[in-house]
Amino acid sequence: MTTVNPDDDLLTRMRAGNEEAFAEFVRSHSNRMFAVAKRILRDDEGAADAVQEGFLLAFRSLDRFGGQSSLGTWLHRIVVNASLTKLRTRTRRPEILIDDLLPKFDQTGHHVEPVNRWSGPSDEPLQREELRVQIRESIDRLPEDFRVVVLLRDIEGLDTDQTAELLQVSTSVVKTRLHRARQALRTLLEPLFIK
Repeated sequence: MTTVNPDDDLLTRMRAGNEEAFAEFVRSHSNRMFAVAKRILRDDEGAADAVQEGFLLAFRSLDRFGGQSSLGTWLHRIVVNASLTKLRTRTRRPEILIDDLLPKFDQTGHHVEPVNRWSGPSDEPLQREELRVQIRESIDRLPEDFRVVVLLRDIEGLDTDQTAELLQVSTSVVKTRLHRARQALRTLLEPLFIK
């Protein structure tokens, strides 16, 4: 028994110029795409522009969509690309240095300061929400190159190859930045988790 891909009908209707199909596509994906763009750009106006550019590019490129992924996944990549392009054109904001957030080691390779054990997060919904906000604020404090890698890999769920392709860097650069970003986040978040 063959399964019918729900995207097939929508794609066929959009390729035929059906306006209701375009509207359906926008309605079903706009909120998620806005959230993706806002995580990268950190402002509503820029995110809205990136989403609009993403949809326009997707509509213009429907004939090139090969179906290797879902329409939503394809659009996700387009919106991430549009967001990253906008991010590259912005003037850089003052950032903290990543090295200031990384653990320090002595000549023997041991931590200069002891590594503290973390306790698990609370089961209280209010405390969990507060923790989520603090984690997001900590991610926002990372230098842009490291913040974007964390967003793409850990929040958006892209793999290393996809992230490298979007950022136009090597996979080893992605792995290094992700490792350093996670270490920096541990430093920033440590006060919340120490027993």
